[in-house]
Amino acid sequence: MSRANDTPRPLSDLLNTLAGRLRKVDLRLIDEVRQLWPAVVDPVLAEHCRPEFVKNGVLLVSVPSGAFAQRINLERASILRGLAPLGDRAPTSIRTVLANT
Repeated sequence: MSRANDTPRPLSDLLNTLAGRLRKVDLRLIDEVRQLWPAVVDPVLAEHCRPEFVKNGVLLVSVPSGAFAQRINLERASILRGLAPLGDRAPTSIRTVLANT
């Protein structure tokens, strides 16, 4: 017995679905953020904390511990000012998440 879901979908349908998901996260923007990152934050933060993506104006930064998350939060305003050269694409807030190590 065959179900409709077992029918192969055209590759174009799958690529359109993937492209729709990628449009929600600007991959070029995160590359630009990562290039600026070492100049924007303290060298210790730059070494241990990684900008992961920007979505809806929120920069997600992975951190190795709560202490690093606290430092990112304390320096939030300075970090956002440092990313201001990105113009209207610049993040407007920051969220941290513990990295999987």
